[in-house]
Formats: sequence, structure tokens, C-alpha cells
Amino acid sequence: MKINSQFPGFNISAKGLSIQRKRMNLIAENIANADITRTSDGGPYKRKFLTVTAKQNSFGNNLMQEGNNLKLNTTNSAHIPFTATTPVNNKNGQFSFDFKEVVDQTPGDIVYMPGNPNANSDGYVQESNVNIVNEMIDMISASRSYEANLTALNSSKQMAKDSLEI
Repeated sequence: MKINSQFPGFNISAKGLSIQRKRMNLIAENIANADITRTSDGGPYKRKFLTVTAKQNSFGNNLMQEGNNLKLNTTNSAHIPFTATTPVNNKNGQFSFDFKEVVDQTPGDIVYMPGNPNANSDGYVQESNVNIVNEMIDMISASRSYEANLTALNSSKQMAKDSLEI
């Protein structure tokens, strides 16, 4: 979603909303499939989670790979220093992110259930590796982050409206 670069707060909040929405969708999928002991690949359902990394442009990558320092002239010692780990391609709130859906390969618990159709010859079934309590905690965290981004978006919108009244 591309928003006018005159309002960078909109872009930053929109990216945050998008990330948290994707995160909540994966958490909901994990909760819905927590009791699945056999999927189409034959094993139990595996927990999924989202990893998000900021993309760097080639200039930023060169700084980080070679370990070079960048010295900026400042007129005031109170200015915020630039570090090589800061994304360089953030003009007007324009960040690029890589989203990656990762499958947790940790094995689930093995439980004795001789009546289960998915049980092995000894009567044991491997359960999903989804922990409902942890998923609910993650859902609360994602929901609160979503709310914070929405509040920031509304504040940016209100500031833009107020500036038009000047």
C-alpha cells in the first residue's frame, strides 16, 4: 500500500498494522489447528510464526558487511548519531520488509491413545506442537501492537487535519 510521502506517519503505521494483521492470522490458524494429529503430509500440525526483517539497500548492506563507520558532521552534539545498523532506505517512512512464514519443527508431545485412528502400533499419537496458552499470549501481544499502530495512525491523521486548519 503506497501512501503519499507527505505523511510518513501514515506509511509507518500502515506497515505496522499489516505486520500485526499477518501475525494475528497465523496465531488464529495455530489455535484452530492445535488438535490436528494428522495433516496431508501425514504428521501432526506444526506451529507457524512470522519473522519480519527490514530490507537494506546496497549502500546499507556494504556498511554492515565491511564494518565501515559513517561519520556525519553535526552542528550540535545533541543530534542523534547514525549507526551502520540503521536502515538507510527509510526516506519519508518508506521501509521495505521481508515477511517469512516459518514452521516450528519442534516435535509435539507423544500421548498414549490406543483408540485414536492415528495411533501407531503401540497406541501412541504425536500431538501438535501448538501450546494454546502461548498462542493466546502472542495474540494479546499482537492485538495490543495493532491497537498502538492504529492509535498512531489516528494521531497522524488528526495532525494532518489540524495542519490544514492553520
